[in-house]
Formats: sequence, C-alpha cells, structure tokens
Amino acid sequence: MQQKAHQSTAPPAADPAPALDSPELYLNRELSLLEFNARVLEQARDTEVPLLERLKFLCIASTNLDEFFEVRVAGAVQKAESGTTATDADAISPQDLLKAISLRAHDLVAEQYRVLNDDLIPELETAGIRFLRRAEWNERQRAWLAEYFEEELLPVISPLGLDPAHPFPRILNKSLNFIVSLEGKDAFGRNSGYAIVQAPRALPRLIQLPAEETGSGPYDFVFLSSVIHAHVGDLFPNMQAKGCYQFRVTRNSDLFVDEEEVDDLLRAVEGELPSRRYGDAVRLEVAHNCPRGMVDYLLERFMLDRGDLYQVDGPVNVNRLMAILDLVDRPELKYPPYTPRLDPELGPNGDLFAAVRRRDILLHHPFDAFLPVIDFVRRAAGDRHVLAIKQTLYRTGPDSAVVDALVNAANAGKEVTVVVELRARFDEADNIELANRLQAAGAHVVYGVVGYKTHAKMTLLVRREAEGLRHYVHLGTGNYHPKTARLYTDYGLFSCDPTLCNDIHELFLQLTSLGKITGLERVLDAPFTLHRAMLDKIDREAANAAAGRPARMIIKMNALVEPESIRALYRASQAGVSIDLIIRGICCLKPGVPGVSDNIRVRSIVGRFLEHTRVFYFENGGEPEYFLSSADWMERNFFRRVETCFPVESPELRERLMRELELYLADNTQAWLLRADGRYEHAGPPDGATPVAAQQRLMEGA
Repeated sequence: MQQKAHQSTAPPAADPAPALDSPELYLNRELSLLEFNARVLEQARDTEVPLLERLKFLCIASTNLDEFFEVRVAGAVQKAESGTTATDADAISPQDLLKAISLRAHDLVAEQYRVLNDDLIPELETAGIRFLRRAEWNERQRAWLAEYFEEELLPVISPLGLDPAHPFPRILNKSLNFIVSLEGKDAFGRNSGYAIVQAPRALPRLIQLPAEETGSGPYDFVFLSSVIHAHVGDLFPNMQAKGCYQFRVTRNSDLFVDEEEVDDLLRAVEGELPSRRYGDAVRLEVAHNCPRGMVDYLLERFMLDRGDLYQVDGPVNVNRLMAILDLVDRPELKYPPYTPRLDPELGPNGDLFAAVRRRDILLHHPFDAFLPVIDFVRRAAGDRHVLAIKQTLYRTGPDSAVVDALVNAANAGKEVTVVVELRARFDEADNIELANRLQAAGAHVVYGVVGYKTHAKMTLLVRREAEGLRHYVHLGTGNYHPKTARLYTDYGLFSCDPTLCNDIHELFLQLTSLGKITGLERVLDAPFTLHRAMLDKIDREAANAAAGRPARMIIKMNALVEPESIRALYRASQAGVSIDLIIRGICCLKPGVPGVSDNIRVRSIVGRFLEHTRVFYFENGGEPEYFLSSADWMERNFFRRVETCFPVESPELRERLMRELELYLADNTQAWLLRADGRYEHAGPPDGATPVAAQQRLMEGA
C-alpha cells in the first residue's frame, strides 16, 4: 500500500529579492521632486507655522512648480517629441511620465488654490490683511483705483485686437495676460471678437490701498488683475467687453549653448538669455471661469493639449503674493527674528587669520553667522600681507558683499582670480554682470571648464607671514550668497592645513590653466575621483558588516538619483549595514524593500530653513570618516560638474557633526519618512514623546 506523501510544515519560501537594476526598485526623479513640493505646500497648511510664513511657503511651492515646468517638464516634452526610448533607472517612458506628472501636478495645483482660498485668505482677513474683490470696493476705493488706472496703467497698456493685421502676440514666459471677448466694431469697422491685454511688467501685481484716501484698513490690497478687469472696457472705445480672463503661459527656459562651437562663453550665454522668454510652451494657466471656446483657442495658439491646461480659482501668478511679507509690518505673524551666533574670535574685533591658524573652524549657517565668510575676503582685500585671492562663484546675488571685497582687492593691486559659473540656472544675467564688473577692476575672470559647470564652493588666500607664504581656505556646501545664507542650512570650513590647502591650490590651477593635476591627497573631486570614492566607501562598509565589524552610514544631502550609488547602497543594506539617509528633495531609492533595503531609512526635513548641507559619514570599522561636499549624488554632480568633497578631521568638529546628524535623525516634528511606495508620511512625535525640531534646537544652540 502506497504511503501518503509527507506534508511539510515549513513556511513557504519568501519571494526572491529583485535584481538590483530592476526598475521596480527605483522611484522616478521628477515625481519625487513633485513630492518634495507637496511637503513644502504642507507647510502652508500647518497652523503651527506663523500665518505670513504659511503664505510664504505657498508662494515657494508655486515658484518651485514654475521652475519644475520650465526645466523638468520641458525636458520630458522634448524627449517625448523626439521619440526617444531612453529612460532613467525606473524605466518610465517620457510619454507615460508626462501623464503621471500631469495627474500629480493637477492635484498639487488644486490643493494650492484650496489652501489659498479656504485657509489663508480667510485667516489673513481675520488678522486684518484683506484682498478686496471688485464687488467689495467702496466708492472711495473705486474712485481711487479708477484714477490709478488712468495715471499708472492706461499710459503703458497696449491692448491688441486680433485680426489678420494684428496676429496673436508673442507672450512672455510667466507674464500676466488677459484674453478679452468683444462685441461691436471699432473705428475701422473691424470686429475680431478677441483681444489680448498684457499687464505691464513694471507695475506691482498687488496694490496697497492708502487708508486715509480710501477709507481702507491699514493692510487692504487689490490685485492688479482686478483693476484691469474693472476697467478693461476703457481700453476698447465704442466696443463692449463681454468677458475678461487672466492667463499665463510657462515656457521651456533651459538655455542651449554649444560650448564646443563658441569662442566667448560669456557672449554666447548673454546672447541666449532673451530666448528664455519665448521658449516652447509647456503649461497654460487660465482663470477657472474662462469659457471653453476661449480656452481651446489659447491651447491651439500655444500648441498645447488639455492635459497641459490648469484652470485656477485665483491669481495665475500666486508667487507674487510674496510681496505681502515686505508690505505688512506684523511681526507676530512671522517667525521671531533670529540673530545667528558669532564667535568673538571671528567678529569685527577678532583676528580671523590667527583663529584659523590655531584650529580648523566649522560654521553651520544660518545658526552661525555668515559674516566671517564675507570678512575672510574683505579682510584679505585690506591686508597688505595677502598677495592673492582665488574664489569660485556660482550664485552670489546681484549686490554681493563678497564681490565688493574682490573688486576692492583687485583695485588694491592683489592677484584676484575668480571662476564665475555663467550657467548657474536663472542667475546667468546676474553672473554676467558680476563677471564684467570684476574684469573692469582688473581681476582675472574665467568661466570654468567647457562642458562642466563649476559648482565647487572654495576660496583660497595666499598670505606672506614670518614663516613664509601660508595658504588659508574656506570650503563650503553652499554658495557665497549672504541672503541665502540666512535661509539655507550650509556648512563652511576654514583651515590653513597645508595638505588641504595644496589640494585646493591644485584644483584652482586645473580650473584656470590647461594643465592636468596628478592627484589630490585629501580632497575628492568631480568629475574625477568623487564617484568612485563614494562607491568604494559604501562597499567597504558592506565588507565590514559581512566581517562582523562596525558598519554604519549617515548620508545627508539634497538629492539621491545616480543609479550606481543606489545599487551600492542596496548591496550594503543586504550585507547588514545600518544606513540613514537624510534627503531633502529627490530620492530615487526605495527604502524598506524586503531583502533589498531593509536596513535603509530615508527622511526629509522641511522647516523654516531650506536644508542644503551635504554630510557623508562612514563608520569605517570603528575609525569614522566625515566628509562635507558641494555635490549631491546625481549624474550631473558626479560626471558633469566640478565639485569638491573634503574631510573633517578635527575630533572636536567630528563630534559636533555627529551630534547634529543625530539631532536630525531624532526630529519628530519637521521630518517626513519615505515609504517603499514613494509616499512620505509625517513623523509626528509618538504619544507622550518630547517634540524634537532639529532646526529649532540648533537655533537654541543645541
């Protein structure tokens, strides 16, 4: 008699882990960027944030979305139209990506206007800050605005009736416009039906009503669009304006300069800037009540589909509401003023050079003042012992104290060499102006390396001292921009370590001459050594974990995209390495995937300041390494930019870096946790737990 087969009681085998290059292990970078914008928009909803700061976050979300369409969507459209099949690691085709972007972006825009109309405007009105609609104007307000229209608007507006002799005008990127439907005939017997009114670019989009003249409150405002709506009939005598609807078009704003074919990069970039205003259209925003026929007419004119249409209930240029923060003097509705710390040794009465000779100095902006960085160059300009100053400038602002100091140094006869990155997106015009100013002062100005953006943040001084020539350096994770230094978190390191300084000297030689450096001792640089070094350090952690040695990584940066780095992190997780990633924005890695990324945790911090520091910690079997960098882990940073990554070797500074990293990992107030499906969940404090906000603790001096 045949016996029954034995029934196994063992649990079913787990599904094998997917291959590490499988598309299912990668999040799309564009969709991940949209999720970052969703986290910014959440700040506008957070009632713990002061009211006017919530409005600011709404404006930032709007501005971010503008740039997203100008650059990222425009690039995807170009790929789709060219029929390219090339995809990122997630393997989403350009066509499918555009559909996914449209769905998510429409949701974000709808939420943006819901927050504005249902939350912020009513709360602002309760606080005495009002945006008056036309139906709410009293007689004095109406009279004052009519006079404003006559004196300020009418002389500069040029309404354009549309007919064969008046074709559809060129519409500037992101400008405020109106489409008007007309009835009747003009003085020449013409009746086109439609006209376009372009709002003057020189006039403010928000008009503050004078209280005494109009009987208004101290903070009553009217949108420029409302004034144009109210008086649009005056622009078309003897005709009737039946409808007036605001619209705005967003265009491809990426510049194309064939660097191999130009003799003068500055002139080439300068020549391309005007084209940004009239690139291919990628998005149309129209008032929500605009009739279907007029919407279709605009879509046809801009060669867009209905998926590119965003009908909005409110101003099409929400970001112009940012002006309110300067116009309204209500400190209780803003973040409390914050004065960054300033070590007396680094202040006006201190000796900065003597302090740096004693020890390396680490600054964490904006918690530490940016003034010592400006003074580093300013003092060098007036120091007769300083012979030469070399600096990179990526974004520094149109009115830069740093550039002022460089100009003064050049005028004082010092050797000043500045590497100006002309192609810093949306700062090209400012950088061209700064480059011309520096050249006029006698500075040596170069524009980096053809084909590579110079994104490194470094300054080198050469000073004659009793012992001979000594080099001093400042290396940073962020730009030499005093304004953003109060808004972004960044690290800066002062040092006169001879080996570190010599590495930076070699890098400047590589940027300004046509020579090739043989190798750097401490600094890792892109596009040469940085990528390989990061992979090697990740693999070393994996080997240490497999051998039972301490193995841990904490990586803090703005974006994680480059596939080979992600695969290396997956391998390290599989080997048992504990990995914490603090990624502000784009993250294409999926944490928590069984058998692949069980040991990886990803969090994003979104708060009062924009997190911008790049810190890389490797346990290294009990001999930890700490690096600061100008580079995120993206293909462009590794392979198409000049970047620096430099070690922090002082035990005291290493302890500080670890304390601050652990503080970010403990944040349960402003942190968002990434899940394997690409969703972010807010990390609220557990019941009974003490709330921890890393930025607030750092402001308090933790």
